[in-house]
Amino acid sequence: MSEVTMSDPEVLRAPHVLEFPYSRSVGRDLGAFFTGLVEGRVLGASTRGSPDRVVVPAREYDPITGEDTDGLVEVGPGGVVTAWGWTDHPLEGQPLQRPFAWALVVLDGASNAILHVVDSGSHDAMSTGMRVVARFRDPAARVGSITDIECFVPEGSAPQADRAAGVEPVTVLSTPIRLDYTFSAGIAQSSFLRGLSEGRFLGQRCPRCGQVYVPPRGSCPTDGVPTTDVVELPDTGTVTTYCVVNVPFQGQAIELPYVCAQVLLDGANISFMHLIQGIPADQVRMGLRVRAVWVDRDDLVPSMESVRYFEPTGEPDAPYESYEEYL
Repeated sequence: MSEVTMSDPEVLRAPHVLEFPYSRSVGRDLGAFFTGLVEGRVLGASTRGSPDRVVVPAREYDPITGEDTDGLVEVGPGGVVTAWGWTDHPLEGQPLQRPFAWALVVLDGASNAILHVVDSGSHDAMSTGMRVVARFRDPAARVGSITDIECFVPEGSAPQADRAAGVEPVTVLSTPIRLDYTFSAGIAQSSFLRGLSEGRFLGQRCPRCGQVYVPPRGSCPTDGVPTTDVVELPDTGTVTTYCVVNVPFQGQAIELPYVCAQVLLDGANISFMHLIQGIPADQVRMGLRVRAVWVDRDDLVPSMESVRYFEPTGEPDAPYESYEEYL
């Protein structure tokens, strides 16, 4: 473990995308609502309160009283805008790629508003209280989603929706989840990431308690002081805890079973998670001594992807007392 100098304090930034598919069963009434959208109609559910109300989307219970609802009711396709906000520059993935309004629309016959988009053509054409009507997608393009209503438009500017017959009931809703963001690593983690691009592990030491953190955090969580001393650590360490992954998942790129473990680098006072390979999964154990296997020198990047995995060093296992406080 040696002291190093952080020569370039520039903070690293990188675009990231968090994306995964999400599927859920929709139940009886919500399933009827989505099936209705495929058919070209909007369904609400009648409540048993006084006065009676119709909630949209249809659901099995009254969201106010919690009582069971009392049957399906077709509403709309026209309605009234009760509130709205204008979008001049739509983002990627939004319903329309031209200026539009997000709006709360109370459909005719409904008791509550739904959130959707209004394609009015201009900001000046929007107003609270304006009449709008749902514009459905072509029947062949409907999938059982709220996007089967392409948008709402000023009343009189949309043809009547084509009804579809013989539609299969919608029982499962699949929704893609996506978040685009730019990650700013900060000065401490930028130093760590640059070290990875050079095939080194760089941590930081607390000047008060002497704890070494890798990846560094910029400050000591125990003493609350900056960790300004940069330390290079060896690429050997100890498995403190681990789990064996046996369950397949979408996008899986590693052959099952495989092991994810917390690795405590020699000289560090905090562990991090990485893969353990080069040994059968049922032979991985707490205390196993391991070494980082790096990618080729030309493939090093400022990311943990520079470390392919950790493999056994062949040394005797570390004594439990040496890592028990890091479990």
